[in-house]
Amino acid sequence: MNKESHVKRDEISNLTTRRLSIYLRCLQTLEAAGVETVSSHEMAEQFHLNSAQFRKDLAYFGEFGVRGLGYRVPDLKHHLIRILGLDRRIRMAIMGAGNLGTALAGYGGFTTDNLKVTALFDTDPDKVGRFLRPGLQIHHVSALNPFIRGHPVHIAVLAVPTMVAQEVLEQVAAAGIRSVLNFVPVRLKVPAGVRLQSVDLKVQVESLVFHLPREGEDGQVLVDHEGKDPILHTA
Repeated sequence: MNKESHVKRDEISNLTTRRLSIYLRCLQTLEAAGVETVSSHEMAEQFHLNSAQFRKDLAYFGEFGVRGLGYRVPDLKHHLIRILGLDRRIRMAIMGAGNLGTALAGYGGFTTDNLKVTALFDTDPDKVGRFLRPGLQIHHVSALNPFIRGHPVHIAVLAVPTMVAQEVLEQVAAAGIRSVLNFVPVRLKVPAGVRLQSVDLKVQVESLVFHLPREGEDGQVLVDHEGKDPILHTA
């Protein structure tokens, strides 16, 4: 049985929507391999998911699949595309054409039919006017408003230096863009009506560092608190 139900988007957590994106990617992998039906258990086994969580997440949005048979891969993929709002073309603009900005512009996940980077914006005169590839040009930041009037932008991606991040965010908001993905490692004051999600690579790395084995554990070397020579502790 495949039946979508209407649910208020504000009632769905970011963690749930992120899992839906993962499920969609898994279904796309299955479809590419010619798989027509899949059970929650098979999804969990193949893609290292939690089958109960998978069923619970889907249940927020309706009834999918057939008891004893599982889910039809193409149908469930289509439903998730609709639920995530990916059944339309989403246009993105990258603010900042430095190393990170240009790398993001070349990311394969941003070059699909329904998710596309349409422009980059910068202030460097050596970059403004250049094309990264056919149809993708670097514009001056001052051209943001005129550009949007002719080419609507749904999401802005911040990849600018820390010292100008707040100013650029406010420019983006003033231009009417209400969704922002921020890669700048700084706390920003978010303008009213704007939804901002931050990706701080340094924080992610530091989280991994926290769990690394440390000197002094299991008979390793410790440095004393006064910064003197290392103190060897034996197990």
